[in-house]
Amino acid sequence: MHIEVAKKTLQKSNQEVFDFLTDIKNFETLMPDNIDKFEVLDEKTFKFALSGMPEIILRLKEEYPHDKVVLGAASDKLPFTLTADINSVSENESEVGLSFEGQFNAMMAMMIKSPITNFMETLSANMGKI
Repeated sequence: MHIEVAKKTLQKSNQEVFDFLTDIKNFETLMPDNIDKFEVLDEKTFKFALSGMPEIILRLKEEYPHDKVVLGAASDKLPFTLTADINSVSENESEVGLSFEGQFNAMMAMMIKSPITNFMETLSANMGKI
């Protein structure tokens, strides 16, 4: 299952956005209002839960300086990645595109597509807080 949300233009350099996203404690700033829990487990891992949803543990999997940050599920039970592609527009402006890639059976995909899309749209909208 692949989900992409509209790109967000930020008045920050691609380096500033990259530095923000690779410091995982900053993800609390991007979370939706209905967050029940956010806990940093180590410098590359955090756990969060939204109202009515199970806890999700995300780990920083890959970093491509100033261009891309890839977070992935810490568990192999439900393998997925959340990728932020960062494009430099100018010295003080960048564009961030979020995408989700997961391998789920059809029933699971049908159940989680809408909540994940809403979650990613919220993350993208909250990028303005960087």
